[in-house]
Amino acid sequence: MSTLAERARTLADLHADERILVLPNVWDVVSAKVVADVEGVAALATASHSIAATFGYEDGENIPLELHLDMVGRIVRAVDLPVSMDFESGYGDPGATAAKAIEAGVVGGNLEDGMRPLDEAVAAVRAVLEAGRSAGIDFVLNARTDAFVRAADGADRDGLVDEAITRGRAFLEAGAPVVFVPGLVDREEIRRVVAGLGERKLTLISPPGAALPARELQALSVARLSTGPFTQRVALTALQDAAAEVVGGGVLPAGTRPLN
Repeated sequence: MSTLAERARTLADLHADERILVLPNVWDVVSAKVVADVEGVAALATASHSIAATFGYEDGENIPLELHLDMVGRIVRAVDLPVSMDFESGYGDPGATAAKAIEAGVVGGNLEDGMRPLDEAVAAVRAVLEAGRSAGIDFVLNARTDAFVRAADGADRDGLVDEAITRGRAFLEAGAPVVFVPGLVDREEIRRVVAGLGERKLTLISPPGAALPARELQALSVARLSTGPFTQRVALTALQDAAAEVVGGGVLPAGTRPLN
C-alpha cells in the first residue's frame, strides 16, 4: 500500500483533474470492497449517516467517535485507495478528530459548518488542515457549508447562492482545496457557485431523482460528486424489494452476483 502522504497527494490530484471525481459513498468493509472493484473508482469516501445507521444510531454525531473511527479504519485497511471520512461537524474538536482520522489512515474528510458564525467555521477549517500538516500530509478537506440544507422553507435562492459563495471563499482562503454545498442541484445556481468559487473547487451530492448527471456536472467544472447516504438506501431498497418478493411467494433476482 502507498504511504499516507502519497495517498493524500493522489486524492488532491483527483480533485484538480478536469474529469469529475465521482465517489459512491461506502459504510462498511464489504461495501468498500464492492465499490473499489468498480472500474474507474480511484478513491473512496465514507458516509457518516450510513455508518451510524449500520450500528443503530441516528445521524448527527450520535454514534460514538471511537466506534465511527473503528469502522473507517477497517475500510482503510481493506482497500488500497485513498479514503476520505465524513466526520460531520468534528465531534466538538475538529482538529483532534481529524488527527484521529489520519491515525486511522484517512487522507481527506468532510467538515460541516452547521452555519456557525463564519469566524468559528473558518477556525475549524484551519484546525483540520493543521492536523494534516502535523501528520506530514496535505489533508484534502472538503469544507462543507450548510447554507442550502439549513435554509428555511421559501428562503431567497439568490441569497443562499451568495451565502454559499461567501462562506466557500472563506474556506478556500483558509486553505481548504474544495467546498461542499449539499442541496445545490439547479444548473444555473451551480453555474453561479462555480463562477464564485472557481473551476474545480465545488463538490456536490447526488440525490436520487433531483441531481444532474455526473457528465453534465463535469462540463460545469464541478470537482467532485458524492452520493452520501443514498448508496446505502439503494442497497437497502434492493434488499427490501427482494425480501418482499420471496416472502410473497417469488424468488430472488436472477443475475445476483457473489460479491462477498
